[in-house]
Amino acid sequence: MTKLIDHDIEKELIAIVKQLLQESGQPYQRDIKLDAYLQRHLGIDSLSRVELFKRIEKHFNLPIPDRLLAEAETLQDLATYLASVEPSTTSIKPSARVVHHDEKSYVDLSSAKTLLDILLLYSNEMPHKAHIYFQDEDGKEEVVTYSQLLKSALQVAHGLRLRGLKEGDMVAIMLPTCTGFFYSFFGVLLAGCVPVPIYPPFRAHLLETYARLEAGILCNAEVRLLITFERAETLSRMLQAFVPGLKVVTTISELLSSEQLTPVFHASPDDFAFIQYTSGSTSDPKGVLLTHKNLLSNIEAYGKAVKVTPDDVIVSWLPLYHDMGLIGMWLGSLYHGIPLVLMTPFSFLNHPERWLWAMHYHRGTLSGAPNFAYELCIRNIEPALLEGLDLSAWRVAANGAEKVYPRTLEQFCDKFAPYGFKRSTMMPVYGLAESTVALAIPPLGRDFRVDKIDREKFEKACLAVPSASKTALEYVGCGMPIVGHDIRIVSESGLVVPERQVGCLQFRGPSCMQGYYNNSRATQAVFHDGWIDSGDLAYLADEEVFITGRQKDLMIKAGRNLYPADLEEWVGQVEGVRQGCVAVFGVQDALRGTEQLVVVAETREKNKQARDHIIDNIQAVLSSRLDLAPDQVVLVAPHTVPKTSSGKLQRRACKAMYLEGRLGRGYLPAWVQVVKLGVKWGIRKAGTAVRQLAELLYTLYMLIVLMTTVMPVYCLVLAGSSSFAETICRLWARGLIRLSGSAVKIVNREKLQQLAPVIYVANHASYLDVLFVFALVPRGTHFVAKKELFSMPVVRTFLRKLKAISIDRMDAPKGLEDAKYMEQILKAGQSIFIFPEGTFGYASGLRPFRLGAFKLAAENQLPICPIALRGTRRMLRDAEKLMRPSRITVTVCDPVRAKGTEWQDVTTLRQVVRIEIAKYCGEAPLDLIAAQVIAPKL
Repeated sequence: MTKLIDHDIEKELIAIVKQLLQESGQPYQRDIKLDAYLQRHLGIDSLSRVELFKRIEKHFNLPIPDRLLAEAETLQDLATYLASVEPSTTSIKPSARVVHHDEKSYVDLSSAKTLLDILLLYSNEMPHKAHIYFQDEDGKEEVVTYSQLLKSALQVAHGLRLRGLKEGDMVAIMLPTCTGFFYSFFGVLLAGCVPVPIYPPFRAHLLETYARLEAGILCNAEVRLLITFERAETLSRMLQAFVPGLKVVTTISELLSSEQLTPVFHASPDDFAFIQYTSGSTSDPKGVLLTHKNLLSNIEAYGKAVKVTPDDVIVSWLPLYHDMGLIGMWLGSLYHGIPLVLMTPFSFLNHPERWLWAMHYHRGTLSGAPNFAYELCIRNIEPALLEGLDLSAWRVAANGAEKVYPRTLEQFCDKFAPYGFKRSTMMPVYGLAESTVALAIPPLGRDFRVDKIDREKFEKACLAVPSASKTALEYVGCGMPIVGHDIRIVSESGLVVPERQVGCLQFRGPSCMQGYYNNSRATQAVFHDGWIDSGDLAYLADEEVFITGRQKDLMIKAGRNLYPADLEEWVGQVEGVRQGCVAVFGVQDALRGTEQLVVVAETREKNKQARDHIIDNIQAVLSSRLDLAPDQVVLVAPHTVPKTSSGKLQRRACKAMYLEGRLGRGYLPAWVQVVKLGVKWGIRKAGTAVRQLAELLYTLYMLIVLMTTVMPVYCLVLAGSSSFAETICRLWARGLIRLSGSAVKIVNREKLQQLAPVIYVANHASYLDVLFVFALVPRGTHFVAKKELFSMPVVRTFLRKLKAISIDRMDAPKGLEDAKYMEQILKAGQSIFIFPEGTFGYASGLRPFRLGAFKLAAENQLPICPIALRGTRRMLRDAEKLMRPSRITVTVCDPVRAKGTEWQDVTTLRQVVRIEIAKYCGEAPLDLIAAQVIAPKL
């Protein structure tokens, strides 16, 4: 076949589009031209794209790259590609099955306490073993070994260090599925930083929404550096204007450009492993903070539940910014030392059969996906594409991350049973980011369980009573809690309810998150005496979990509890309605004292009479099933109902659009959104420039004040006695505070005069903390300072004259001597001041306290006086050179004493003091779970 000329391509491409639109019941009335936008002009949505691309591939006899599924906006984009390639008859399938085996397939993980330990162990024991088989859009595979992963990650870590990253800094990873993601993730950890995976921009028509959402996440996470890819680099740099703390935007290729490797950072089990942002289906995305201990506990537990062996092979297409793809698939394969066969999400969406063929050729045994993926396989894979397929090796097909429908389970098993798929392989599971990923898994080898319950008792009394009625509701069993974890169902008042009583699901276990990062209010809202509120409604039957819906989505109408997901499924089956694109929610009706039932459904239909018929059918379906009619049915165009990056419905956002009258408004063209973003970027940059100029002038002013006063004060301190030096330095500190223009409020100053000797402790957020504390604490208080400060000119003179105590944090014997010296000072009746955090960083939050001060207080039966500083971080933040005036509050808390001298008494004292400081310092503890437990009584 000779290459088609452009005119032929245009004619044939337009003919294919016309045929597709005609068959979908949405004929285009005007002439179709190549500059027509697929969505805005032709109404071709994501699923229609898949069908269109399939027809183009078949007609032109050449593969369409998966990236075009995401990037193509107009017919011209498709025509340009078609004109640039030759027809091909090659298949994406490998020529032979891949057998995964190694001489040594077991590594002892008993000594591994962190993800870094796991990687180092496999790199040492099996450096050349294949860890990841990454399939690109053409079906070619790139193999990543454990040693390659470690080497490339160390290169990335070196690149981060060169760009000024410090231990504990947050680094966002905004990459599509590619090998660079793995190198970036571990590179961040090996640099001692915290990775924050965020999803990359895919749709041009959603650029403005994406930028707004991602800017919020980057600000909340206090990200210092963003790793992106070349095609998104411009947008990523625009985000800098909206994220003040974001100092560097770089690409993975730039980070890998250096061959130099950084020394390995050795993390502890309680160090932060990463921040996983929730999808935002019911609220704004929240950053779930997880430690290495959380991750390894969860991976080990779900590995036991599904009995992972060295012979297993995981196959996945799930995005790596999603917990099921990141932890359930990749990190799970890493921990268990088994191969991961990875495809891109668009490769699956474009050709869902590729997932199944990957299972076939790699003899995949473990895989998983949300319910919609199984639906896509049911609807979009033709029998001709399955000839020769063998799924008999597949033993666990996890179905989770969204509502699981019994109909989907049945139809998938029926369709693929002839190809070796077993009913016992289908495994509905339950998990959530707040529990790392997995929480409940059914027993192996059991067919999935569907519970049929009485509708009336369920809706009116919240009881799940078994029923054989045709109108019975059906819910899928999601298994029992994984090892070491507990689940309970509680009422609104917090009381545990019996089996088959619907209530709110709470859980606890070693996989529980530390809290929502930088969101103490949301954290406190979900922690209840050691249990975490999942936000899901559920019931237990034979100790198995059955999820009924989201607590926030529950509607109450005419005294009945209605669950949107069930109604949305029924409406989605109405002819003319786009399945999976229906949102049902309640709107308060103040006059009737109940909720109005509102249905928003997407349709391609434009004919008024046909649309009225669809509305009538929706009302008829709900009336027959509920004996209730919806108060309002709103039909909207495709892509109107908002969804998260993982495809979950955002009912709350849809409800807001309905109330604000924004439903039905189309998206602006991509270029308009880019222009709007550019204007906002310019305004924000101008505002930033003005603010920085003001901060520069203020900083220069403070430097002038400091430089004109420091030498006279230094001379007086050098010449006078220690007592005189203390008087001069106090006057100087108070003068600097007054001249700074900052409003300073001191709460409970009188409590400082009641204790002597005492150990004062305060949170540490800025270099300025010493200034405010020194001006406040009583005379004669000895400050504890790290040894390095005593080697600095001028500074050491002040420290020695003020009788500061030097401590060596690296020399254990010297540390013991320092402790004995401090004990002598306390016994002499003098007080000591210590920053128990030891250091501070850019990220806001109370760091873990070291035990030294509390051990000293307990052994000497002395009180600890907590001091909470608020506002100093804003005035001068770590890694920033410019200052700004701030409102400073210093709160002196009640003194606290240890109950005894045992180890438990010391750690309890530390916990109580830290929680007390957290109440007033305005920053939540970074290990947020410590602040959610009730402080023990001393």
